[in-house]
Amino acid sequence: MPTPFSDWRRPVLFAAAAYNILWGAWVVLFPGHVFSLVGMAQPLYPMIWQSVGMIVGVYGIGYAIAALDPDGHWPIVLVGFLGKVFGPIGFVYHFYLGTFPAAFWWITLFNDLIWIVPFFLILKSAYRSRVI
Repeated sequence: MPTPFSDWRRPVLFAAAAYNILWGAWVVLFPGHVFSLVGMAQPLYPMIWQSVGMIVGVYGIGYAIAALDPDGHWPIVLVGFLGKVFGPIGFVYHFYLGTFPAAFWWITLFNDLIWIVPFFLILKSAYRSRVI
C-alpha cells in the first residue's frame, strides 16, 4: 500500500478538485464570459449555465474527498470519469451539428480530456486493490 506521500493519485485528485471548484465559481460568477471567449452568443437563460458551474464545483468537492482515500472513494472517481468521457462525446456531436464552435475545444480539453487517463488509472488501481 502506498504511503500518502508516494501516492500520485492524491495530488491528481486535489488538482482536479481545485480546477473544478475554480472553474465552477468562474461560471457561476461570470456566466457570459466563456461564451464571449469562444465567440458564441450569450445564453438566453444564464442561470442554466450557472447551474452547470455549480455542478462542476460540487464535483470538485467530491474529488477533494476522493483524494483523501482514492481506493475507498472510487465511486466518486467513476462518476467523474464518466462525465469526462461523455462530455467530449457531446462536444463532438454538437460541433458536427454546428451548435458549438471549434474554439470550445479548449474548454473540453481542460475540463475533460486531460483528466480521462488519470481518472482511468485511479479506477484501475482501485480495482487492483480489490476495492471495486
